[in-house]
Amino acid sequence: MKDAEFLRGEQVPMTKEEVRLMVLERLNLRQATTLIDVGAGTGSVALEAAIRHPELHVIAIEKNPSALRLIEENRQRFDCQKVKIIAAEAPCPLDIQADAIFVGGSGGNLTDIIDWALTRLTKTGRLVLSFILLDNLNTALTHLKKCAVAELECTQLQISQMTTLGNGFYFKPNNPTFIISCKKEALHACDF
Repeated sequence: MKDAEFLRGEQVPMTKEEVRLMVLERLNLRQATTLIDVGAGTGSVALEAAIRHPELHVIAIEKNPSALRLIEENRQRFDCQKVKIIAAEAPCPLDIQADAIFVGGSGGNLTDIIDWALTRLTKTGRLVLSFILLDNLNTALTHLKKCAVAELECTQLQISQMTTLGNGFYFKPNNPTFIISCKKEALHACDF
C-alpha cells in the first residue's frame, strides 16, 4: 500500500511503505492467526497486515490520543473493522497469545515491552521491531541477546525518493531505519 493512502498527522509517526514491506515479510504472517502491533501510530502496519491477510486477527495498541483517532479514521477509510484498537501504554494487560508482534514505538519502555512481547508470543512466534534511534537499536540488541530467541537479524534500510529539483531530479533521503527480527525459541523468554 502506498503511504499516500493513509491519513496522517504531523505528530503521529508512520512506518513508511518500504519499511512496512520488510516488516511484514519478517513477521511471516502466511500461517499466523494473530498479530499485535505495539505503538501502532497511524495503524499502517496493522491495517496493511489485515488487508493482506483477511483471516488474521489484528490488535493495534497505542497510547497517543491523536494516533488513536488516526488509527480509527484509517480503519474506517479501509473498511477494516476487524482490527481491534486498544488505547493503552505497553506493556499492558492482554490475555492473548500471538504468532507475531511488531513494535514500532516503545515510549521509553523498550526492554519491558520486549519481555512482555516474548511472553505473549506462541512458542515459535516472530518478534519484529523498528527504530530510527541508535540508542533504541543498541538497547534492543543488547537485551535480545540475553533472551531465548533464535534467528536474530538486524537490517539497516536507507531509502531515498526521487524528487524534482528545477529541471532535474535528485534522491531525497529518509532517516535510516533499523529492523530487528527474531523468533521465540523457548517457553522462558529471557534469562537474567
